[in-house]
Amino acid sequence: MTYGNRLRVTSAAAALVLLLAFGLAFFAAGIEADQGFSQKIFYVHVPLAIVALGGFVFGGVMAVQHLRTGDARYDLRSYVAIHIAIVLGVGALITGAIWAKAAWGVWFEWREPTLVSFLIVFLLYCTYQPMRFSIEDPDKQGRYASVFAITAGAFVPLNFLAVRLADPYIHPRVLNQGGGDLPASFRPPFYLALVGMTLLFAALYQYELSHKHSRAQLRQLRRKLGGEVEATGRSAAPQVTGA
Repeated sequence: MTYGNRLRVTSAAAALVLLLAFGLAFFAAGIEADQGFSQKIFYVHVPLAIVALGGFVFGGVMAVQHLRTGDARYDLRSYVAIHIAIVLGVGALITGAIWAKAAWGVWFEWREPTLVSFLIVFLLYCTYQPMRFSIEDPDKQGRYASVFAITAGAFVPLNFLAVRLADPYIHPRVLNQGGGDLPASFRPPFYLALVGMTLLFAALYQYELSHKHSRAQLRQLRRKLGGEVEATGRSAAPQVTGA
């Protein structure tokens, strides 16, 4: 299967699974007693947050491979994974704010460790690109970015576990020591939405990698053509000799 075909299959699978998940969420899952219909945003917000955190960790794994092998392809994969995770993180924060306003009457609850910890992780990764592109040397840029990705990526699971072990203030725990607080009718659409968001991450990841590879090949072709034109111009220039 070619790269383009894999991208199309992944994209189609993501769309189908998400449509099925949201269909079940709206028409089959029960209505939460306290929050009512506004709770349905849970099936978008929580999978977005989990997959974003997973993308940060994946970026750290690719960074380890980059430092271990020196292969620039792993650095690119780490960069793309973190970039896509930041985009999904923005979606998680926006949907979370909408849900919080509908459920609790505030856009953000600063006393809730789950919310604050996710915001801290998100803001930490928002410094990744400015740090990376402030370094002009390509080799140093890749190495420093990989060290950052590994350090921050190791912090994500530790932070996740610490928050799950802490007592919640207001935010419900989907994944906790007791296996979660989801009623039975909420579980199928939630797990399907989680799979669909993972496939969406994979599709966006493949698309951006393909785009960057195409741009790199185009730049190489332009440099090659420019060199050939310059060489042809020199060879065609008239040779002037002294009388």
